Amino acid sequence: MTARGRFITLEGGEGAGKSTHARALAAWLRAMGRDPVLTREPGGTPHAEALRAMLLDGLVAPFGAEAEATVFAIARSDHMARIIRPALSEGRWVVCDRFIDSTRAYQGAAGVADETLLALERIAIGADRPDLTLVFDLPAAEGLARAARRNEGADRFEQDVLAVHEARRAAFLAIARSEPDRCVLIDATLPVAAVSGAVEAAVLARFGAEIEGRGG
Repeated sequence: MTARGRFITLEGGEGAGKSTHARALAAWLRAMGRDPVLTREPGGTPHAEALRAMLLDGLVAPFGAEAEATVFAIARSDHMARIIRPALSEGRWVVCDRFIDSTRAYQGAAGVADETLLALERIAIGADRPDLTLVFDLPAAEGLARAARRNEGADRFEQDVLAVHEARRAAFLAIARSEPDRCVLIDATLPVAAVSGAVEAAVLARFGAEIEGRGG
């Protein structure tokens, strides 16, 4: 019987480097003898990518934060069913750029009640949870500056005022403090190479025996 794969998520505010380090982590795991699935949220499947475009273009925003949370949950349910669960059941590792904590931080900071968010989580992912979540932290103003240099135009969430981004950062930090068995805080103000080193160290600290026993 194939052992279940490992599920690693990367979380944090705008411009924190999640996408860059998700790609780097997947490449590192591949070099260590794994065959990781690299994916993202919202997205990962054709239907979820279509919902991503609606969310980031702001088409759902006029309906309110609860509606956004619901659309994220719909996309996540499809992502889980078509990509994440099948990969894990095959013994593959999954690296996902954003997951449930982004909904908790973004829509939670926008006023969606905890019980609503938890109910949507139960619908979208059931009992499945990441084995490790890397929370990338840096000041909101710095993250927005990075995002502005990277993008031609700000998406629906990047356009929010600084105070909203600071509330999201506080939410991510609270999640990391409340779930230390799952979450590891990564200082995203460090140079890229240092952040990559911290990511690899965190993964080895959690799964070293499994990784080193499979090559590398």
